[in-house]
Amino acid sequence: MNFFSRILDVLNYFPYVRDFAIRTRNVAMRHKMIALLIIAAILTGGYYGYRAIFNSGESVRYVTAAAGKGTLIVSISGSGQVSATQQVDVKAKVSSDVIYVNVKAGQYVAAGTLLAQLYARVAQKAVRDAETNLETAQLNYDQITGAVNGIRSDKEKDSESLAKAYDDGFNAVSNAFADLPNIMTGLNTVLINKDFDQGQWNIDYYADAVRLYYVDISIVRDETYSKYKAAREAYDKNLIDYKTASRFSDAAEIEAFINQTYETSRLVSEAVKSASNFVQIYKDKMTEADRQPKALADTHISNLNGYISKTNSSIQSLYSAKNLILGGKESLISVEFDIRSAKIQLDKAKDALLDAQEKLAEYYVRAPFSGMVAKVDVNVGDSSVSNIATLITKQKIAEVSLNEVDVAQVKAGQKVTLTFDAVPDLTITGQVAEVDAVGTVSQGVVTYTVKIGFDTQDDRVKTAMSVSAAIVTEAKPNALLVPNSAVKSQGGISYVEIVDGDDRNLALAANASGAILKNTPRRQNIEIGTASDEFTEIISGLNEGDLIVTRTIQPTAQTTQTQQQSGGLRIPGLPGGGGGGGGFRGGGGVPR
Repeated sequence: MNFFSRILDVLNYFPYVRDFAIRTRNVAMRHKMIALLIIAAILTGGYYGYRAIFNSGESVRYVTAAAGKGTLIVSISGSGQVSATQQVDVKAKVSSDVIYVNVKAGQYVAAGTLLAQLYARVAQKAVRDAETNLETAQLNYDQITGAVNGIRSDKEKDSESLAKAYDDGFNAVSNAFADLPNIMTGLNTVLINKDFDQGQWNIDYYADAVRLYYVDISIVRDETYSKYKAAREAYDKNLIDYKTASRFSDAAEIEAFINQTYETSRLVSEAVKSASNFVQIYKDKMTEADRQPKALADTHISNLNGYISKTNSSIQSLYSAKNLILGGKESLISVEFDIRSAKIQLDKAKDALLDAQEKLAEYYVRAPFSGMVAKVDVNVGDSSVSNIATLITKQKIAEVSLNEVDVAQVKAGQKVTLTFDAVPDLTITGQVAEVDAVGTVSQGVVTYTVKIGFDTQDDRVKTAMSVSAAIVTEAKPNALLVPNSAVKSQGGISYVEIVDGDDRNLALAANASGAILKNTPRRQNIEIGTASDEFTEIISGLNEGDLIVTRTIQPTAQTTQTQQQSGGLRIPGLPGGGGGGGGFRGGGGVPR
């Protein structure tokens, strides 16, 4: 069919125009240029006339919604049944004769109620023996620790001895500092004073006086001064600490102070001995050279020898105090070991008694939880029994089956909403209590059982009732949400259509049948996140309050249609969407 024939088909709706067009075609064969102009005018008029007739009153209508913030709740739905009331066979852990039965079938019992008692003579004797052993261990421990009134323990004695050693040590320090200031002053007088020559210390005078007779005098002089300087530094620091110390300081501080004073006394003693030796060398070398030593040298030597006696006495006292403290600490440590050993024996005796009591308790069979006694399986006089009674609890749980895709997203502790076919007005919340680790295969399909505990118990819920569960796997608060129908995809890119400008007011004023817009909605690329059955999370590309197209109503259609591109909706977790099969089920989240 050529172009002109198709035009004639269109003009069949206008017979007069069609006849005129045919006549015009015939004329056109003779006058082609004029005919072409006439035909163009006729076709243009016919096209607009066609549109006026067939499209009168019809335009594309747009249904819109605003993007809003809300909580996106993603859930997995499953169905199952309320499990049968929990049933437990209460068994005896030991074998013995039944001497007492305390319950009967149909009786409600609280947790811990005695159901039956078994013959327990041997177990009772074991408890008495354990009590005797514990008493013996306790007495031994009390004796060592001095817990018995009127008896001083070894620990108390050693503690007192150690305390006395610290006190004696502090006295030794005080005695040492009764002499140390005078000793340091005298040592300074011998070495640093300028008694022989106002231009030099005594130590330098002594060295220069014998330098011609003793070539090593400079070495002796330097060693003497070095020891004096070390003693002076130690003494000055020790004196500062002594002024702030007290016999009421803690033990560690007193011990450190004793050690410090001992070391100071030792350095002072070494300095005094070195000074005495130095002055003695001066005197000897001067005598050997037939020269008269200074008379003051004898005084210096006499004073230094007296200092040596005092420092040696202090060193001895401080050393003795150190040893006494060390011995007292070691003795106390030994007592501590004895106490620890006795404590271990005491703890073992307590554990043995606890074990014996627990073994005795096994002869008293008690209800592990509150519930109803379904049946009693023993009578007084029965022997070698195992099952005592059957106990059922009032608590109910829901057991639902999920496929392998859904169960991978479920874990213990997740919130659940439960509804019941038999009680349509009842909704109970709960939590996932247990998820099967091993699935059940039936005709090639793997299912897993999920047990759900009820937050509250309702007497209207009976065993084996059908139950529907919505397990919340994810909840995103304050998410930007749009209806799923608003999200489209093309070429792997998700987008929505935004209504703005003057068309926004038209859309806001429209009813559920939509609005006729002046302009085509603007396409806006977006990044999407999680989706539920109703809403999709918008990560970027859209702002709260933006007006978006959720449906388009075509003018040639009698029913509402939702436009989709050839790529399909890119909504994660929805069948046919970009997220693949399985994934999220149920859920919702209405934008605020």
